[in-house]
Amino acid sequence: MRQTTTRRRPYRLGVVVVLAGLLALTGCGSGKSAMSSPGAKGGLPTPTTSAPATPTAAINSPADGAADVPTSAEVAFRTENARSTTVSLTDAAGASIEGAMRPDGSSWMPNAQLKYSTRYTAKVSAVGTDGKETAKTVAFTTMDRPDNLVSVRSQLGDDLTYGVGMPVVVNFGTDISKDQRANVEKRLLVSSEPAQEGVWNWFNGHEAHFRPREYWKAGTKLSIRLATGGLPFGGDAYGVTDLTVRASIGDKFVMTIDNATKMMSVTSNDQEIKTMPVSLGKPSAPSSSGNMIVMVKNEWEWFDSSTYGVPVDSNDGYRTKVEWPQRLTWGGQYIHAAPWSVDEQGHVNVSHGCTNISMQNADWLWHQTHVGDPVIVKGTERGLEWGDGWTDWDVSWEDYLKGSALPRPANPTGPSANPTGPSATSSGPSANPR
Repeated sequence: MRQTTTRRRPYRLGVVVVLAGLLALTGCGSGKSAMSSPGAKGGLPTPTTSAPATPTAAINSPADGAADVPTSAEVAFRTENARSTTVSLTDAAGASIEGAMRPDGSSWMPNAQLKYSTRYTAKVSAVGTDGKETAKTVAFTTMDRPDNLVSVRSQLGDDLTYGVGMPVVVNFGTDISKDQRANVEKRLLVSSEPAQEGVWNWFNGHEAHFRPREYWKAGTKLSIRLATGGLPFGGDAYGVTDLTVRASIGDKFVMTIDNATKMMSVTSNDQEIKTMPVSLGKPSAPSSSGNMIVMVKNEWEWFDSSTYGVPVDSNDGYRTKVEWPQRLTWGGQYIHAAPWSVDEQGHVNVSHGCTNISMQNADWLWHQTHVGDPVIVKGTERGLEWGDGWTDWDVSWEDYLKGSALPRPANPTGPSANPTGPSATSSGPSANPR
């Protein structure tokens, strides 16, 4: 198997965020002549003016003087009567901390994990319509480095290209309890260019996936930040570090396998470019029907039936070196070269659940695909089991939404909470694919 060395790319966002408020000037009239004010003789009403309301600012968290604050802290605040708001965060030495507002305005979020055992000062300034400014400042100290730090890993790697069906897959080194998943999910940040609606789904306590409503658009650029460094996971467990990944999506490349015809149709950007005969799982070991994706690609692998409880020396046992394997399920279903079944391909199913194709076709196909390319199998004797592989596309969008720990936004406009706020202005770990 090949390993890919990757590098971390930190976000580069501004330190201070200015939020521009809307000033609504509203005029209304009845269409009738204006009446004079009491005591006025034949004149118009005496104009009256009111002083602009004084702006206010308050910081909800962290509290002033708070200690043992997690290093994943965000600055939550509120202002009133403000034309604009400025947020800043500095450490004990006066160095500015880069960050930005969440798009929903719920808080200001540092671009990276804060340091342990460090004093910080947060300041929120509100400027009113008359130019007057009100500010609120709090100081807090982050917690000491905890003993129980939990790993967080992404199945996507930096600067790599994936298929249009590729979910963002995150693995945690421990189970995240249900009462903590919403807080963790809020810190799993995905943005795409162009923007596409998407959502997280908890496959289980230690694995969460993110997929868009439809397949990713060809050529999409993904920016992923798993802001889990110092994040409470429940009990005495905390995330070990932040993780950032930037990846790309390739062309729309889809393989559709029909058991009725024993043929595979290959399309690129919705145009059929090749068909090939296949042999699927025999009746005693049928292939699964459903929507899968390529999870792992190797030039060759040893296939050993003993890993599935079938002795190699039994009638149905085997230990074979297989060329050009592309894995579809954790249960061991692949697309791979099978020169021993070429005569059966296109006619009868003889495999142990895999999709057999010729050596020539397997070689060609392997060199066309990316991890994350969709594979759709139709008409076999059994359906695809949820979680047997990256089965994100085997359920409807409405069912997929149910796997999120957060309520669905009323008007979703992007893939996920994104630390890059549209009004942000400046002032002063990577992963390998499976």
